[in-house]
Amino acid sequence: MLIIKLADGSRNNHTGLDLFFYIYSMNKIEHIGIAVKDLEAANQVYAALLGVAHYKTETVESEGVNTSFFKAGPNKIELLEATNPESTIAKFIAKKGEGVHHIAFAVSDIHSEIARLKTAGFVVLNPIPKKGADNKLVAFLHPKATNGVLIELCQEIEA
Repeated sequence: MLIIKLADGSRNNHTGLDLFFYIYSMNKIEHIGIAVKDLEAANQVYAALLGVAHYKTETVESEGVNTSFFKAGPNKIELLEATNPESTIAKFIAKKGEGVHHIAFAVSDIHSEIARLKTAGFVVLNPIPKKGADNKLVAFLHPKATNGVLIELCQEIEA
């Protein structure tokens, strides 16, 4: 049994397994990714909806997408527009139409989190994290193991 003193001064008792999940679990929902056909039109819709303009646009060549980010309070929305017909987003829209593409979770150590999830039986689509938008390392979990939802793991790239 380990006793952990938390930042607020309280103390919690933890077993080794509790501590493992405390250290290597997902920290928060980082953003929700939404596939769109027309990024500029979607920017107008979400600016009107959220009452704020997008704060960043970025092209991720390796994924064939243009992205636009909105922040409302602690929450972020990433709009994704395909830049070529062979991109994952283009294929998603052709099959399912516009809409929620993924939910992204912030993690402190993406490599450890990938190992933990693989051990737990999840299928990691890219076991070696790649550079994504918004200065993040990213990896994705296959939606068949997550009740039909594509899950993205995100870790901030340190300078």
